[in-house]
Amino acid sequence: MSSVVPAYAPDAPGKLAGFADATASASALRRFLHGLPGVDAVGLEARAAGLGTRSIKTTAKAYAIDLAISMIDLTTLEGADTAGKVRALCAKGVRPDPTDRTAPQVAAICVYSDMVAVAKEALADSGVAVASVATAFPSGRAARHVKLADTAEAVAAGADEIDMVIDRGAFLSGRYMDVFEEIQAVKEACVRPKGSAAGAGTRAHLKVIFENGELATYDNIRRCSWLAMLAGADFIKTSTGKVAVNATPANTLLMLEAVRDFREATGVQVGVKPAGGIRTAKDAIKYLVMVNETVGDDWLTPDWFRFGASSLLNDLLMQRQKLSTGRYSGPDYVTVD
Repeated sequence: MSSVVPAYAPDAPGKLAGFADATASASALRRFLHGLPGVDAVGLEARAAGLGTRSIKTTAKAYAIDLAISMIDLTTLEGADTAGKVRALCAKGVRPDPTDRTAPQVAAICVYSDMVAVAKEALADSGVAVASVATAFPSGRAARHVKLADTAEAVAAGADEIDMVIDRGAFLSGRYMDVFEEIQAVKEACVRPKGSAAGAGTRAHLKVIFENGELATYDNIRRCSWLAMLAGADFIKTSTGKVAVNATPANTLLMLEAVRDFREATGVQVGVKPAGGIRTAKDAIKYLVMVNETVGDDWLTPDWFRFGASSLLNDLLMQRQKLSTGRYSGPDYVTVD
């Protein structure tokens, strides 16, 4: 579709002009979001379960495993993170299987903002992006100026992508315009400063994390999806991975339907990132089937679909070797992150 533009394209805001009335005021935004069709929870979960029963074999499975590897945001977000751990993770992301140069590299390494410079140096010109969580991740509980400073610091250090968390308290209180304006402000903070190696005026891509487990209802997830996309999100992301309920097939399917409907309505394409709880190749392939069946080939690239994961890569590598050699290598074959 030649009329489709990425959410990060300079002309994307113009594509949203038809929704200017919906975001003109807090009351207008509320009316729009609450006017979205309600979610049939039973139907959604049944469809997600049905897609999860699809089976792919041999060459298709090998292709899916390599595609899943290329879509991973390999992540370490722990208080005990060190520069050495981040460098080791970067090396693994660039060369996931040191014994097989045909294994694809991951999409990005995701770290806290104070580790961005370390990751940037370690990755050099590998083509693997540096993603940084920001805006008081994972709680989102900080003053806006602190969140913006957090974002700007990560971008100045070289972050290619910013994963922000919304203020769930504001959203659940019905203060939708507060959330909308904060996403817009964070997107503006993603613009690289003068003197940036990546080029002043260019910007980091913005992923907006909802924390679906705290939004409580499917209707809220749909509303949050549209709110974030109207505010300029480049990606919408299920969760932080730090709560009990993270990515699920049903809530990811709902978000895929939202980006599909949003593109049909505006011509703007937005990516989706499920994160948390996706640990096996079997799980990853189920999600890829869901993407293919719901939004199609246009989203089956790392530019439009990502997995937020720390342990998924290991199982994908073991399954990959199983297809190649006919036997499982066991967990000692891969590094423990």
